[in-house]
Amino acid sequence: MSLFNLLSRRDFLVQGALAGASAKALPLVSPGPSPQPPTQQAISDVQHSTTPVTHILADWLVACPPSDVPDSVRKEAVRSIVNWVGVTVGGSGQQAVLRALSTLQPYTRSSTAHLFGRSEALDPLRAALITGISSHVLDYDDTHLETIIHPAGPVASALFSLAQSRLVSGADLLHAFILGTEIECRLGKAIYPSHYDMGWHITGTCGVFGAAAACGRILGLNAQQMRWALGIAATEAAGLKIMFGSMCKSLNIGRAAENGLLAALLVANNFTSSDESIEGHEGYIFAASRQHDYAPLVDGLGQHYEIALNTYKPFACGIVIHPIIDGVIKLRNAHTLKTAEIRSISIRANPLVIELTGKKAPATGLEAKFSVFHSAAVALIRGFAGEKEYTDEAARDPEVVALRERVSVSVDPSIRTDEAYVTITTTGGQIFTKHVEHAVGSVQNPLTDQDLSIKFTQLATGILPPAQIEKLLTSVWNLPEQHNAGDLPRLGALA
Repeated sequence: MSLFNLLSRRDFLVQGALAGASAKALPLVSPGPSPQPPTQQAISDVQHSTTPVTHILADWLVACPPSDVPDSVRKEAVRSIVNWVGVTVGGSGQQAVLRALSTLQPYTRSSTAHLFGRSEALDPLRAALITGISSHVLDYDDTHLETIIHPAGPVASALFSLAQSRLVSGADLLHAFILGTEIECRLGKAIYPSHYDMGWHITGTCGVFGAAAACGRILGLNAQQMRWALGIAATEAAGLKIMFGSMCKSLNIGRAAENGLLAALLVANNFTSSDESIEGHEGYIFAASRQHDYAPLVDGLGQHYEIALNTYKPFACGIVIHPIIDGVIKLRNAHTLKTAEIRSISIRANPLVIELTGKKAPATGLEAKFSVFHSAAVALIRGFAGEKEYTDEAARDPEVVALRERVSVSVDPSIRTDEAYVTITTTGGQIFTKHVEHAVGSVQNPLTDQDLSIKFTQLATGILPPAQIEKLLTSVWNLPEQHNAGDLPRLGALA
């Protein structure tokens, strides 16, 4: 299943609207003709699996040895965590984090888990929540492009919070991270795009499964307990796309981390759940998608790993805007373009660009992250689209506001989500066009290790002292050799 072969969200919405309208139109005195039975295709789209998916996944999570994981996969997992720590430190001072912290602190009794970029310490569950919010609030994190899941946020936030309550080696944490993100992304592949098109925030919903699996591995759950952990995650899974542009988008990731850790902790005390929570009739997949495929959950399990396909954002906004920003910046730099000489910026891109980032007049930095119009304008004016380009100030910058009125977008389903065509027309009649085949940061055009280190340093600068940044960065790159992974949040905390 490919990200670029998308089902029509509009078809789902139209069908639902028609069904709702028909129901409302029925007269009270007569029910009218009996509805037609569902087609065989409709039945097959929602039936449960005869394959014991939950058992297979739980058995694999418990039994998979680190030696089964290729070195290349471990290397990509380390890159994922380097990126994750950087964006978590970078997001630590955002209002969503500050407000959540001020809400929770009066109710927190223990203070065993430190927070990256903060001086406060909380209990592990609350630390997982805050860390998850901090890791996602900038929208600068990693992306599994086939599902649009941000894999590290829920899983790493839960793991590093748990690792501060017991001794966990860096190698063990890394292995648990790989296993957790595997479950998270495989579940996403099974239900995407139907699940996403229904309005679910897929990182929040699938992320809780990954966090539960990873923490369960650290806690040494047996196969029965791991099945229960996945079951508790299934009944906790939540997060809505309508929250995009608000503080609740990052809350979805925080709750996935907290709930995944809670699932594992409950099960460690033999709190029970269903044994077929994923595939069973009225189980998670049955309830959470209209069309799905169980095969990606188990096919090739342990033979290939989804974290190997992870990507890292060079720009602090929705991933589908990245090829557009890339194209605008390339044209700007190649032709030394200035704002005053721009007549129009015309974009041709995948339909998801408008569906997910179509906010024409964002009023805040959070809303601007989901505005292709803001992003194209700010990229041309400032030559970049980092954290500072998505502040409230940037969203209200008169120069940006004026230029975004000259940005237009047309959609083309044949264009991939990491691809875009950008045309800039000047007031003098010059026309410059750029086809971005694969955006910078994609699988085909990845950020290098050096790029990730630079991004990390830029995000942490002004939050941590330079010497602390360097020590933390080096320690994260060397995670597999760390005796105690729980030392890293302490190393990344403020004194």
